[in-house]
Amino acid sequence: MIIREYHVTDCKELRDLFYNTVHTVNVVDYTKEQLNAWAPKQVDLGKWNQSFLVHYCIVAIWDNIIVGFGDINKTGYLDRLYVHKDYQRKGIASAICDKLEKAVQGKIIVHASITARPFFKKRGYEVIREQKVERKGIFLTNFIMEKNR
Repeated sequence: MIIREYHVTDCKELRDLFYNTVHTVNVVDYTKEQLNAWAPKQVDLGKWNQSFLVHYCIVAIWDNIIVGFGDINKTGYLDRLYVHKDYQRKGIASAICDKLEKAVQGKIIVHASITARPFFKKRGYEVIREQKVERKGIFLTNFIMEKNR
C-alpha cells in the first residue's frame, strides 16, 4: 500500500469511493433516507476539491486503486476518513489515521458516525457528546470524539 498526498485529479474517484462506502458499510447503522442525505449521488466537486486543498489530505493506493482517503485541518479537526467498501479491515484506515494524527499538534477532534465510533474508540478517542446533525432536512446521529496527545 502506498499513501500519498491528494492530487486534484483524485477528486472524482474520492467522491465515488465516499458514496459507495457510505451506502454499503454504513447501511447497518443508518436508514436509506439518512444515507442519501449524508452521501448524495451528486456533490459539488469544486467545493470538495477546495476543501481537500486547504486541508492535509492523503490517499491510500493498493494495486493502483485508491482504496481510502482522509483529511485533517490545521486545528486538528479530522474531517473525513473513508475506506473502499471492498478493502475494509485491512489496516488502511489505521495507516491513514496514523499519518493524519502526526500532521498536527495538540488534540484531534472527529465527528464519528455510529459505524466509525468503535474504530476511533480503539485509537484512544473519547466521546465528548452524541449529536444530531441535519443534512437536507434529515437528522443523523454522530459522536464528537477527542484524542489528547
